[in-house]
Amino acid sequence: MNLADYAEDGFFAPRKVAVELRTTSDEVARTLGLSKDALQRTSRLQAPRTQQRLRQMLEILNRVEPRFGSPLVAYAWYRSEPIPGFGGLTPMQLVRDGRADEVMTFIDAVDAGVHA
Repeated sequence: MNLADYAEDGFFAPRKVAVELRTTSDEVARTLGLSKDALQRTSRLQAPRTQQRLRQMLEILNRVEPRFGSPLVAYAWYRSEPIPGFGGLTPMQLVRDGRADEVMTFIDAVDAGVHA
């Protein structure tokens, strides 16, 4: 995944993300813990919080895609696989809780050979 492929006019474009992940913008919004308006209204889409959540999800998917072989499988992992040591929370839940940096640190540690 090249993050620039998901941008349009300097902002992450949920429509492009949805097409790549074979889902809808509404589902992407739910995955990010945002209302569908956050991804439909230009002013809300360009808000720092909305763009930050999109960027965090894309960065996490970008880090794990090589492990899983496709963006779709990486997205399924993101949404449904509990991470050891995080109380059974999934990456999606952790990002919603503002803990994306912890998810990325976990992924980096696993990639470096540290067991979780």
